Amino acid sequence: MTRPPGLSVRLKLTLSYAGFLMLAGALLLALWAVLQTFFQHPLIEDMRSGIGGAFAPGRSATQRAFGLAGAGVLAFLLVFGLVGGWILSGRMLAPLTRITEATRLASNGSLSHRIRLPGRNDEFRELADAFDTMLAQLEAHVSEQQRFAANASHELRTPLAITQALLDVARNDPGSDTGELVKRLGFVNTRAIDLTEALLLLSRADQRFTREHVDLSLIAEEAAETLLPLAEKHGLTIETSGDITPTSGSHALLLQMTTNLVHNAIVHNLPEHGTVRVNTAIRSGAVELAVENTGPKLSPQLVSTLTEPFQRGTGRVRGDHAGVGLGLAIVKRIAQAHDGTLALTPCPAGGLRVTVRLPAAPS
Repeated sequence: MTRPPGLSVRLKLTLSYAGFLMLAGALLLALWAVLQTFFQHPLIEDMRSGIGGAFAPGRSATQRAFGLAGAGVLAFLLVFGLVGGWILSGRMLAPLTRITEATRLASNGSLSHRIRLPGRNDEFRELADAFDTMLAQLEAHVSEQQRFAANASHELRTPLAITQALLDVARNDPGSDTGELVKRLGFVNTRAIDLTEALLLLSRADQRFTREHVDLSLIAEEAAETLLPLAEKHGLTIETSGDITPTSGSHALLLQMTTNLVHNAIVHNLPEHGTVRVNTAIRSGAVELAVENTGPKLSPQLVSTLTEPFQRGTGRVRGDHAGVGLGLAIVKRIAQAHDGTLALTPCPAGGLRVTVRLPAAPS
């Protein structure tokens, strides 16, 4: 939230208690002035001069009365100070009570609650806004993890269900083709293994890793060379170009990221005579890896969902390389782990351009 600048809580407390003490001092001065006026009255002076020595007992009585009055005033100031200080501190610390209540609700699992502290900006409101931001991020993260767990369970259940169905058919039909059954079971098992490995890689992408000096252009060439046989199998051409792009990170993770991008560009391409372009560049203090392919036109709505786990572009996946729906999700997670960003842009003529921006390292 954008708030106008305001006084700090520390300054507010200082001014409040200073004003309260000044008020107490003003009351004391006023009382002293009243007493001074009383004792300087002409009648009091005449009594003091006329009575002479007999005035001493009266003066003692007056002093006792003044002492009692002073004690009463001090008692009044004590009570007034306690009550006033309690009220003032309660008003000043009321935001802290709301923050504490929100923290208690969050600890009990309620992440949808927000403090939304009103008023101008100060330390308490900065704390409340930061806490609201943290709650929003936690709620989004928990929701994402719940969706991911549900989708992962569904994806893992599918090959298991297919395996069970194939085994049931073979059990009920002893004369069925065993070779065909083994082939299908092998295909389903391979899909389950690929999905499990992708899930493990996705979980490891957020873990700490040793950073080293790497050249993203060399990693791009390595990934393109590794996947060249797959591209030739589908009649595609891979074009690599660009500048030396030094960055800092994990060579293994960045190679996996680039390999996923090139692999996606191959399997989500034209049926034949398609192209995959891999380019590296340095722009505005950052290194860029761009992977672009040919293919059908894609809507911005579809492109915006492709980085979500288990999202597959309808009609864009080859039957022999259907994937597990985690390629771009892994790319996004690795880019974020390297303090980078991922951008997906549909090409006007068809296909998709994926751009990864990472912080540049000194050459």
